[in-house]
Amino acid sequence: MIPIKLVGAVARSAAKPGASPAPQAGISGVAGAALKYLQPGALNLTALPPLSLYIHFPWCVKKCPYCDFNSHEVRGDLPEAEYLAALRLDLEMALPLIWGRKIHTIFIGGGTPSLMSAAGLDRLMSDVRTLLPLELDCEITMEANPGTFEAEKFKSYRASGINRLSIGIQSFNGRHLQALGRIHDDNEARRAVEIAHANFDNFNLDLMYALPTQTLAEARQDLETALSFAPPHLSLYHLTLEPNTLFAKYPPVLPDDDESADIADMVAARAAQAGYGRYEVSAYAQPGRQAKHNRNYWEFGDYLGIGAGAHSKISFPHRVLRQARYKQPRAYMDAVLAGNPVQEERELAREEMGFEFMLNTLRLTQGFAPNLFAERTGLALNAIEQPLNAAEAKGLLYRDHQVIRPTALGLSFLNDLQQMFLED
Repeated sequence: MIPIKLVGAVARSAAKPGASPAPQAGISGVAGAALKYLQPGALNLTALPPLSLYIHFPWCVKKCPYCDFNSHEVRGDLPEAEYLAALRLDLEMALPLIWGRKIHTIFIGGGTPSLMSAAGLDRLMSDVRTLLPLELDCEITMEANPGTFEAEKFKSYRASGINRLSIGIQSFNGRHLQALGRIHDDNEARRAVEIAHANFDNFNLDLMYALPTQTLAEARQDLETALSFAPPHLSLYHLTLEPNTLFAKYPPVLPDDDESADIADMVAARAAQAGYGRYEVSAYAQPGRQAKHNRNYWEFGDYLGIGAGAHSKISFPHRVLRQARYKQPRAYMDAVLAGNPVQEERELAREEMGFEFMLNTLRLTQGFAPNLFAERTGLALNAIEQPLNAAEAKGLLYRDHQVIRPTALGLSFLNDLQQMFLED
């Protein structure tokens, strides 16, 4: 249960030693909103899902031509101290929405969070621990760019509490790294993995395939190099040309559909042969090494997002709330000081819940237990009976009393399968 005495709770948190004084208008406004969201509504959730924390660090050394994330090239000095102060204040103001709930996982993403100084990361983790109760086995992941790896800094990150890295390798081929606009070369990519191995027993390697002019043999060599480091987790992504990116405006020459399909088949087969279970469309893990944070997203769990452009999904007993913070770093920091960093906020409508749930859970290769649908949406499973029947009839979905999951065909045509659950 979420405690009702939220205003007093926030007042106590803001009075903790070393806490930044939160704007009173912001505190009272958010606390009032939290009380409003605890009122009776359209849903009836029997239990609140696990809660994760996402922290966005919006700066990069250079914007990659394929990237559509909220990232901004560093121009001049990085305002690290100012941004960290804003993150703390943002978190303080958000506390009424999640009061009394433990944090299951933390993910520090970007951008390039590994641009943060060791002292800055230590300050951030100290603030998080001061303000939030963490699960004893809380998974704390930080994204890292191989071009920013310094052995001593990463030792400090580990000492500050980071227990998992996600390393954006993308390729071990120097020519392909140049084509992707990465700031690291193939030697730096290998060195980054070696540093990760020396300091972390849990890490992920991001690898992309179907790259500009990439052959099947080159893709296989990339994967073999990654496997030679025995990473606990692999994220293997097919390069896509996203809107509003440089690659969308000036498309590179990519492998054709047949070549891309051959590469994708090779990736899946070789990863399985090496002992990596594919548990999500693009995620492969050694036994017991699945990403807890990402699984929480895919199982329609909750997450509080702080930082520029961060998104949140927060459940209450009778409704589900979505938020988005201001994207531009300066606009975000100014909005925090003004008392409200949230640019967009809306409550999910009852008729949206089925699609929102299936949009995420259908990415899981093993699917989900049918009772999870009611637990996370507050709806009976028969609310999506028609699209379930249609998807099953097309061979895109398998279901019985224990599981609902996409078939191999469904995974191959995942967008089509997901859209079947979109209300007209």
